[in-house]
Amino acid sequence: MVETEIIAATRKWVEDVVVGYNLCPFAKRELVHSRVRFVVSEAETEDGLLQALHSELQRLEDEPEIETTLLIHPGVLQAFGPYNEFLDAADGLLAYLEMEGVYQIASFHPEYRFEGTEPDAAENYTNRSPFPMLHLLREASLEAAIDGYPDVDGIPRRNIELMDELGAEKMRSILRSCLGESTPRG
Repeated sequence: MVETEIIAATRKWVEDVVVGYNLCPFAKRELVHSRVRFVVSEAETEDGLLQALHSELQRLEDEPEIETTLLIHPGVLQAFGPYNEFLDAADGLLAYLEMEGVYQIASFHPEYRFEGTEPDAAENYTNRSPFPMLHLLREASLEAAIDGYPDVDGIPRRNIELMDELGAEKMRSILRSCLGESTPRG
């Protein structure tokens, strides 16, 4: 896939899944106001991805009109285990740059799996995306959004209930449609 196709698939996932199912009640406003940066990293190593992450954090510092960044990295960390372990290095970079409390990194991956869940559990789809990515968020904006939301603590529970209701097969189908793949008939 080329960069434009990767961004289109990711945007479709944000629109159809994240916003469409209201998994993140704060996402729609930023998407509508074009304050979400979609960027595809060419990194093929973890070190290369850390460099790309550093660059994107600096861009957020330099360009306050960008509210949030989805750093999509299709060339590295395709398996969830190594991706999950890499998150410590990503957080370590935040600490090294003295940006803890300024930015936070949320994680999305095609094989995302919450601790203690089965690989095919529907609830894992709250964090499953078409490609591995790091979501860079501004802490101050997140805190302001949370302060204005009536039941922020209920979001994870509601999302899990919704995913369980929709089911893993439907969510797999939706993710495939974001990638432009049709659902196989059987």
